[in-house]
Amino acid sequence: MILRVSDLSVRLGGSHILQGVTFDVPPTGITALLGRNGVGKTTTLRAILGEVPAVGAVDFDGEPALGRATHKLVRAGLGYVPEDRCVFAGLTVAENLRLAVRVKDPDFRTVYELFPELRERGAQRAGTLSGGQQQMLALARVLLNPQRLLLIDEPTKGLAPAVVSAVAAALARIAERVPMLLVEQNLAVVRRLATGAVVLAAGRVAWRGAAAELLGDPGRTRDLLGVGSAARRP
Repeated sequence: MILRVSDLSVRLGGSHILQGVTFDVPPTGITALLGRNGVGKTTTLRAILGEVPAVGAVDFDGEPALGRATHKLVRAGLGYVPEDRCVFAGLTVAENLRLAVRVKDPDFRTVYELFPELRERGAQRAGTLSGGQQQMLALARVLLNPQRLLLIDEPTKGLAPAVVSAVAAALARIAERVPMLLVEQNLAVVRRLATGAVVLAAGRVAWRGAAAELLGDPGRTRDLLGVGSAARRP
């Protein structure tokens, strides 16, 4: 397993947000981290990254991760694309990409193969890009450097259906190279991309297994996620 999370607990502001979360992420494919709003999905990603205090155990690529500085985990190949994308709005697309480089030979070839529009818009300020273009820029920044695992939080949130389809297609191609732990509310995207699924409820793991098994059971999907079934493919 590329990632093992064991008995992970997080308390923030007096709230016990994660209460003994345990799951694994295999070294290939996409594992979806699912659940209703507020159950701790983003907190789980941030705890893995060391951005919030946590107890329990996290092993990344065979090494303990809890207690290691976030920048050291990033250098070890743990890439993160946050929900709010965090592009530098006042800088150009090209400047945003250059700031992300931390290796001698960044993989611009893959970035521009996946997102040719970013090359065309290199001189454009990132703050003037559409939501979908900003999401592509956020993904591109982590792909410039070698990665062992990507943590991606809500990449299709707020995007138009056609853009969701384009982002999902890019994620599928990225997953051919590097495994992914994906937080995603759009079940059509999950159905299209995910091999495994972990469902959180009230700060605990309520279900884990094959994504197809979860989404193929409307009753279970409704009980765990509050929806009757996955939508059609994006």
